[in-house]
Amino acid sequence: MTIDEARLKKLRFRAWRRGFREADLILGPFADRHVQDFSPAELDWFESLLEQPDQDLYAWIIGTLPTPPEFDGEIMNRIKAFRFEVHKSRGDDHGG
Repeated sequence: MTIDEARLKKLRFRAWRRGFREADLILGPFADRHVQDFSPAELDWFESLLEQPDQDLYAWIIGTLPTPPEFDGEIMNRIKAFRFEVHKSRGDDHGG
């Protein structure tokens, strides 16, 4: 396993095992689908995002708290949009 493969595996694991189930169910599938296509800078950003407190991160994703400027951008927007894809595929119409 190369360093890059190990890093991707670790990121996927961390995205799925945050300890806050609602966040796991968004970030885990998002990581499975997208991290292999991230640039090194995007991987750094995602790692930093995963270090944030669960409650804050989930609130940013669902929009109950404003996303801090350092995390507000294209990837966060993709995560927020992905949230709706996850709920739709699970048959969850209320999106929350």
